[in-house]
Formats: sequence, structure tokens, C-alpha cells
Amino acid sequence: MIDDLLEDATDRMSKSVGSTRGEFASVRTGRATPHLLDRIVVDYYGAETPLDQLANVAASEARLLTVTPYDKSAIPMIEKSILDSDIGLTPNNDGNVIRLAIPEMTEERRQDLVKVLHGIAEEGRVAVRNVRRDVMADLRELKKEGEIGADDEHRAENRLQELTDGSIDEIDSMLKGKEEEILEV
Repeated sequence: MIDDLLEDATDRMSKSVGSTRGEFASVRTGRATPHLLDRIVVDYYGAETPLDQLANVAASEARLLTVTPYDKSAIPMIEKSILDSDIGLTPNNDGNVIRLAIPEMTEERRQDLVKVLHGIAEEGRVAVRNVRRDVMADLRELKKEGEIGADDEHRAENRLQELTDGSIDEIDSMLKGKEEEILEV
């Protein structure tokens, strides 16, 4: 029973770390990558639709992203969503394709992006800690019902804390790497 709880905690924590990794990938580093637009959601005729379902996103050059909508009438909606997002890019369109030029980042913009990264990392840490809190509550419940002893509960809590620390360390190392990538001139 304890092993099942810890296995569930491991699975949920790894999903939280994976989600944080995906969020980090969508933060701009000065190079064009289609992942920059992963978090963009377009209000497409009243339905919130991810950009990658409405258009093909490609990095055609080192500093240029092209967004080719499947439906040309969606171009104004896509442009509005890009402008409203926190990625800091201005779209240009020729009626068929939206082009996003990736400018050189200023030091101020780099610092702003580092703040965004720290926010994403903290959300990931909170998600991991929430998993720990839930499993701790389950362990205490099992002890209260008499299904496990105090020693088993204590050992399980220690293993759970090790899992938590490992997941948080992984998030912190991803943060450090991404931060260095952004601050690199």
C-alpha cells in the first residue's frame, strides 16, 4: 500500500517536472524555435484553440518564425493572440503568412525573461510540494486507521521527502541552465 502511494507520488512529480520543462521550452532565448508559440491560445470563433491546431509554425531562419494558418481568415485572430501574449514579438503578415522576427534581446528584456523563468520554476516546485502534501495526508490517514505503523509511516515520509527533493533539484537545474542560456550574449 505504501509502495503504491510512493509510486503514484513519483509519477505525479515527474509529470510536474515534465510540465515545467515544457513551460521552460516556450520561453524565448534569442533563437527562433516553434516552441516559443506553444503557449499561444487563439480565440477562434469563440473557441479557445491552441495555435498549433490552427497553423503550421516553422523556424525558417535563425531569427524568423513563420506561422502559416490553415484558414486565412484566422490571421487577424492569430495576430491579436500573439500581441496579447508575453512573448514580446510583433507579427507581420502578407495575407498568407505571419512572420515573427526575433530581435536581439536587450539586457532589460533578458532580466524580464529570467523573472518569467523564476515564476515558472516556482509553479513547478509548488506542484511537486502539493503532491507531497497529498501523499503525506494519505499516509497519516493510513496510520490513523491502523493499517500501517508509526515506523512504516516515518520511513515512507522520508522516502517521499527524498522524491520531493530530487524533483525540486531537477527543476532548479533546468532553471539554472535556461537562465544561463538567456543571459548569454
